[in-house]
Amino acid sequence: MHIAIIGAAGMVGRKLTTRLATAGELTGRYIERLTLADVVPADAPAAFKGNVEIVAGDFSGEAEIQKLVDARPDVIFHLAAIVSGEAELDFEKGYRINMDGMRHLLEAIRHAHDEDGYRPRLVFTSSIGVYGSPFPASIPDDFHLTPLTSYGTQKAICELLLADYSRRGFVQGVGIRLPTICVRPGKPNKAASGFFSGIIREPLVGVEAILPVPDTVRHWHASPRSAVGFLIHAAEIDTMKLEGRPTLTMPGISATVEEQIDALRNVAGEKATLLIRREPDEMIMRIVASWPERFEATRATALGFRADASFEDIIKAHIEDELQK
Repeated sequence: MHIAIIGAAGMVGRKLTTRLATAGELTGRYIERLTLADVVPADAPAAFKGNVEIVAGDFSGEAEIQKLVDARPDVIFHLAAIVSGEAELDFEKGYRINMDGMRHLLEAIRHAHDEDGYRPRLVFTSSIGVYGSPFPASIPDDFHLTPLTSYGTQKAICELLLADYSRRGFVQGVGIRLPTICVRPGKPNKAASGFFSGIIREPLVGVEAILPVPDTVRHWHASPRSAVGFLIHAAEIDTMKLEGRPTLTMPGISATVEEQIDALRNVAGEKATLLIRREPDEMIMRIVASWPERFEATRATALGFRADASFEDIIKAHIEDELQK
């Protein structure tokens, strides 16, 4: 089996690569080859015994995408994206990376399908940013998509493209609307949601964190560990069970910022919470105010997708995976 990961140098991409390399198989088939693609070189997994190709380039463009599809990977994980805050600040870049990249990938696959019947499994990471307020208390799977950000709009367009190319038989598409991934390791990125991780990650190592929104803000979360589990399950699921609706909202944990801080206190003590400094940011508050707070995720749960049990478990997973290495 040949697996390609677009966005392999990102946090989730690195963790997915490690999980696949360690397992050595997917859908019961031995992984013989990994193609790790990103704008910067990804790291080769030490545990992997097969062939690894590391490709650095602009995968929003047709040329690099065509080279990847020419190699006919059996499974493609498409994780690459410009995050929410950056997509809002740089309109053209957001559409080029988030929308054009997906369209070029699907078109390359379509032409390959016409040549030799190529029809890979394509797992695409969408976002709960495709939804826009006003929201019900708990959002059902059939709630309409009315994004209120450029990022959410770009992801919603990609969901429609994935559904249409899957319907036409060019690709076996599965889209997963990820919750906000928390706690993200490493340095903060430009995502408007970055503070959700920052107020946990930084205090756990004795560093001050900035909180730009009120404690009452509620949001939908999943750990990086769960995100990787979602991706692998999406690659293995029977797409016939999706019944023509290939994108699913993933399960997660609904928590207020106050509940996050309480969970941090329970795991790491009061001293950690004192490192959180409140510094309101109007742009971030405006973006976050447009995001949903809780989902039913009935379809995904029925199809076997599983998330964390509590926000305390999310923090413990971060400690185990990142601070106890």
